[in-house]
Amino acid sequence: MEKEIGKRIESIRNSMNMNKEDFAKLLGITGQYLGVVERGKSCLSYEKLKKLCDLTNLSADYILFGKNSPIKDETKHLLSEFTDKQIQNACMTLRNLAVFIKDA
Repeated sequence: MEKEIGKRIESIRNSMNMNKEDFAKLLGITGQYLGVVERGKSCLSYEKLKKLCDLTNLSADYILFGKNSPIKDETKHLLSEFTDKQIQNACMTLRNLAVFIKDA
């Protein structure tokens, strides 16, 4: 799942004709970390995901799942209230859920 998300983020960056360093600066991360994300070895925090959505006018549904459906304002608001630790736990839960569904 992380590799697919990373590929979408890389595709978004390329469609904006931006290099990793400049795109990373917009998100408030390093170019090195962006490379790790694009390779699917890590994921953006909810805060950075929200920033990416705001910068690109793309939905989190598209970035995370490849589905281009709008997110309701209430959901956007809820995502902005998570701590980094909660985001890390959610990423791990999503990874475990994906493995569970795949193996089912």
